[in-house]
Amino acid sequence: MEETTQQTPLRRGWTTGTCATAAARAAYEALFTGNFPDPVDVLLPNGSRPAFSLATTHIGAGEAQAGIIKDAGDDPDATHGALILSTVRRGAVGTGVTFKAGPGIGTVTRPGLALPPGEPAINPVPREMMRTAITEASKILGTTGDVEIEISIPGGEEIARSTLNGRLGIVGGLSILGTTGIVIPYSCAAWINTIHRGIDVARAVGLTHVAGATGNTSERAIQQLYQLPEVALIDMGDFVGGMLKYLRRHPVRRVTVGGGFAKMTKLGQGLLDVHSRRGEVDLNWLSDRILEAGGKPEFADAMRQANAANEVLDRCRKAGIDIATPIAEAAWKTAAKALGGSDIDLDVVVVTREGEVIARTPPRNVA
Repeated sequence: MEETTQQTPLRRGWTTGTCATAAARAAYEALFTGNFPDPVDVLLPNGSRPAFSLATTHIGAGEAQAGIIKDAGDDPDATHGALILSTVRRGAVGTGVTFKAGPGIGTVTRPGLALPPGEPAINPVPREMMRTAITEASKILGTTGDVEIEISIPGGEEIARSTLNGRLGIVGGLSILGTTGIVIPYSCAAWINTIHRGIDVARAVGLTHVAGATGNTSERAIQQLYQLPEVALIDMGDFVGGMLKYLRRHPVRRVTVGGGFAKMTKLGQGLLDVHSRRGEVDLNWLSDRILEAGGKPEFADAMRQANAANEVLDRCRKAGIDIATPIAEAAWKTAAKALGGSDIDLDVVVVTREGEVIARTPPRNVA
């Protein structure tokens, strides 16, 4: 009998925005009644109402605080296990719900994000979720909805160092995020959203040249090559198409696309998502580029049996064959097509695993 295995679906989790909303709802009720609802449920944008257990509670002079431990499910989220605290205080009559960044929550310092500089990094959807929660509770209790909500995350400033907040101009801590309230494990959408916000910030501060790289090594090489400021660097990862298609609608004067030899080979083949799950290096296609670079047919045929793209690169370099240049040119053509005839100057940079720039195209307009 054949042994079969069943893959367990990845478990979803909750955004910092959902946790902050639940904590704020509990703290609000305690502020006016002296009692914390536990568990406390909140309304998500999709109409569902999950309930959350409270990890901490506190009532002080004119304020109440509740805390919820964030569960990000099976997603490798930097804030998984963090304590999300909401402190609610009475506000002046007519002020509605206002927000404050407590310890561990960042402040927006650059234009281009959904919030203006100076605002706490509590995104619009979580703010709306909290307003809805306060409105619901105030109608039930017959109390005022004029309150200040202060969000804090112990250790948030340290956790933020492992995120892109600093590059986006969010200083002092983390952001309260979420558009659906739900964390989908390994979500491509979350990464692409970060790419878009990076482009928004770069444009808002007046930059005319941005660069997307597939990894840290290629990013450092490109930054040094063109002396770009950090805000110009877009953490593109494998989502080349996600960056280029957004730039087509929100253009800058010049964009550089860079990465390792294997990733740029996939781009040259026509793949706009260069993750291994989306497609492999086509060694037959790559061997044809060897012929373009002047390699002998017997050498090119041998490379069709190579173990990986970087083996082809290593053996071509030893044989004196510049395989990286035709790869850069092929990658340029794919990227230019994705930019859709926009008036942008595009160049492509190919980098080794050691950070050496081995090929680059001149910047050329894609129109």
